[in-house]
Amino acid sequence: MVTGIWQKSPNHSKEAPILLFDHTVIPEGDAELGDNLLYYDYNIDHLLSLEAKGLTMEDEGYISAFRSFEGEVYENYIYEKLLRYAANEPRIKRFIIKGPHKHRTRAQSDALSVSWKGQIIYRARHKEIGEFDGLLFTDKELYFVEMTLVKSVSNLKKRLRKKRALLEVLFPRYHVKALLVLNEGATGTSELPPYASVWLTKPYSARHILERLSSKSPRAPMIRVESPKIAHAEDLKIAAFKYYATLSWMLRSLRAVSPIDTDFFIRSTTQRYHDIYTKIYVGYLSVDDFKTLAPDLSWNGSNASRVVVAIEKDHSGGYFLTYFIRHSSKKLDNVTLNGGVSKTEKKDPFGITLTEMNHLDKVMDGQFVLSLTDHDAIKELITNIRHK
Repeated sequence: MVTGIWQKSPNHSKEAPILLFDHTVIPEGDAELGDNLLYYDYNIDHLLSLEAKGLTMEDEGYISAFRSFEGEVYENYIYEKLLRYAANEPRIKRFIIKGPHKHRTRAQSDALSVSWKGQIIYRARHKEIGEFDGLLFTDKELYFVEMTLVKSVSNLKKRLRKKRALLEVLFPRYHVKALLVLNEGATGTSELPPYASVWLTKPYSARHILERLSSKSPRAPMIRVESPKIAHAEDLKIAAFKYYATLSWMLRSLRAVSPIDTDFFIRSTTQRYHDIYTKIYVGYLSVDDFKTLAPDLSWNGSNASRVVVAIEKDHSGGYFLTYFIRHSSKKLDNVTLNGGVSKTEKKDPFGITLTEMNHLDKVMDGQFVLSLTDHDAIKELITNIRHK
């Protein structure tokens, strides 16, 4: 069973809940959960192949694969616990159902729905924009839940900003907050924003779940939780959000003043969308001009015709410029510059950023070209602006 208390914390919301589960390992045959965890989707083929090769927890490759699996089981375990908690907590009015608790359906476009794999997601034109481990509603608040076994949450702030901003657009009448469920000992919680609360669990192991899955032993029937609070994502009424139309609107509005409209840039609405997209596009440089900024960059085999420029937020409250180079139809690089030295990250050829590039090809004509003088002026402007 769940044991825990609500206690005040200076680092989070006024009533930050601290939840401690009363065992370090879920005992097989847990009366409350039964075999429910075995009904979730797991891809354990790679993990089992490593075991077949004789790899163990002494090997780095095996540790990485096992921790990834364990993180999935942990998420499902916490979800099962939260589902039962929500059913008995008067303040919670609705709890979104997912995983094996819901019949499989295809995720919808421009809507909040549950994917075929049982995850709560929001899609735009069949591209996933956001995923939520859990969603629960009170009368005035909407909590999105993050369950993770990471040892430090310092790098989660960008992800939290994006998810919160998306839900604020979709559910404007709710106060959107985050609930993080972590293992005891996780660091960085004092750096989390005020809208984030933290629940803690004792150390967790999923070894017995892997053993059950690999042995393909019989499963007890799925235990269903019956409650009028259970809701389906696709039944929720959400505000309209046109992902690509909004992307174009921000680009045109930002460039309405040369080199950029800083008043528009710092508006709360703009910053909310900035968090959703993670970057705001401002125009493009010619390849020749960009080569003067990044002389160390290799262009072998590149068919790039321009370099798209965007503004991103950093973790310290500032902004920086980032650059997107499409060398071919499915090869997209994201480049950042630091002291004249370039750092390149290859983007997913089927990801949302590439579809954004396709969209920008249609709307970003010659009026959005940036000279090096424009580029330097924008860089100087954003250096003097801070975000929360």
